[in-house]
Amino acid sequence: MALLTANDLSILLVEPSAMQLKLIMRHLNEEGVHKIDGVSSGKEALALISKYPPDLVITAMYLPDMTANELIETVIQDHPELNLSYMLISSEKGHAALEPVRQAGVIAILPKPFDHKDLQRAIRATLDIIDPEEITLESYDVSELNLLVVDDSLTSRNHIMRIFSTMGIQHIDDAENGRKALDKINENHYDLIVTDLNMPEMDGHELVQYIRNDMGNDAIPIMILTTENNEARLGQVEQAGVSAILNKPFEPNTIREMLFRLLDS
Repeated sequence: MALLTANDLSILLVEPSAMQLKLIMRHLNEEGVHKIDGVSSGKEALALISKYPPDLVITAMYLPDMTANELIETVIQDHPELNLSYMLISSEKGHAALEPVRQAGVIAILPKPFDHKDLQRAIRATLDIIDPEEITLESYDVSELNLLVVDDSLTSRNHIMRIFSTMGIQHIDDAENGRKALDKINENHYDLIVTDLNMPEMDGHELVQYIRNDMGNDAIPIMILTTENNEARLGQVEQAGVSAILNKPFEPNTIREMLFRLLDS
């Protein structure tokens, strides 16, 4: 089967500013993307998604009738069967405002104005999700790997599980916090644990500590995917024995490279 290219992508661009809409479209055209629908509001976007679901939704943070997070949540609620990818282009820098969008599983957050190279990477990441390449490991049969995904956000869990499943991993369990994850770890064998850091009841740091210290398990790789930017806290997590820390949003290729390092080292 021929690999998909940017020309195969269908994109919905949601941008209230007519000038910004034209500018972003021009950048997309330069990347070989020509199947682009442009709208200025969340209501228009939802109507188009219902009729003609795109491969990728690129949206501003603040629309006339809703925020980007509300748009994504509505699509997920109204169309759970759709596996759309999302990208945010916004001048917003506040952590509290961006946190829900990061947790929703956007493939990229680009600033205004954005670097064209960042747009290139986001397009490649979208193609990697839609037309993925299964990972091949020397030490494991990928189809037999057992993975546990731990995250208090259902949307984030679904996004993470989708990324790993496109790589050929078929056996994936999930839990909404560290406490429930421990119940599953005590009952099942896992080759890899992927967890969020900030969760209720038992967070990712406490989960790592319990696995390494209370269970005495130093062998199982534990990867943390997080939006945390507190260097001191991340340093404590590293000292607790986490195998890798990746920031949200993440690219599928970054996950693929990390799996090689963790499982084939």
